[in-house]
Amino acid sequence: MTTVAFIGLGNMGSGMASNQAKAGRQVLAFDLSPDAVARAVENGCEAATSAADAISRADIVLTMLPAGKHVCGLYEAEVLPNAKSGALLIDCSTIDVESAKTVANMCQEAGFNSADAPVSGGTAAADAGTLAFMVGCKEENFTSVQEALEPMSKATLLAGSFGAGQAAKICNNMLLAITMIGTCETFKMAEKLGLNAQNFFDISSQASGQNWSMTSYCPVPGPVPAAPSNRDYQPGFAGAMMLKDLKLALESAEASGANIPFGSHAAEMYQAFCDNGGDVKDFSGIIETL
Repeated sequence: MTTVAFIGLGNMGSGMASNQAKAGRQVLAFDLSPDAVARAVENGCEAATSAADAISRADIVLTMLPAGKHVCGLYEAEVLPNAKSGALLIDCSTIDVESAKTVANMCQEAGFNSADAPVSGGTAAADAGTLAFMVGCKEENFTSVQEALEPMSKATLLAGSFGAGQAAKICNNMLLAITMIGTCETFKMAEKLGLNAQNFFDISSQASGQNWSMTSYCPVPGPVPAAPSNRDYQPGFAGAMMLKDLKLALESAEASGANIPFGSHAAEMYQAFCDNGGDVKDFSGIIETL
């Protein structure tokens, strides 16, 4: 039986670890929150006494943490000193590209195969096992990474070498933020022009304005029953998480010299949204500010 150490059981990690257990793998779960560990046990995981305990017994180590400093710290203090020879190390957190490359270099120097594999899909996809993974790793290791992530994934895509997964995630979520704001603006303008929301959706979703923010995550109630707009914008993907990703985009743009005027304006809008309580709402709830 494949043994998986899963470190970080937050809103995303909880569902991801559960799907590893549902696939028949032994999942050794650890989080600083005892309640999170207890929920993981209810979902078929085994409680580890510490991160080191889980890591030392695992064939695959999966981490899902808040930021680059947490990932770097965990790898330096817990993962690399305790991982057994031949273990595959995969970080699924959304962090900055440089931190991802730093972790990859640490893993290479210690003789481990590793990957950065951030996710797209939100908590619903994490719970359902239908996340999209954007992977940065050596090409020859990609098949092993795919197999490790398969219980949690509907699509696992190779973005390039180390750090490329994080680059893809940052660019993807900046585009998502921009298109969501545009979709929200358009629905509000359609309302002002006297268009019924369902009628506009039926037309635009099959015309040139079609986009994921409309057809899969519609920000107005009604057209897409599973969208957070139908449950008072309960996340989903929280505004605070979108703002975090947009800040990573701004940092990456500054470091690389990229010009991102729409991305910058989206970050300003999500900052204002979060400052007024949108941090705990779904990011599509930004329509309420228009």
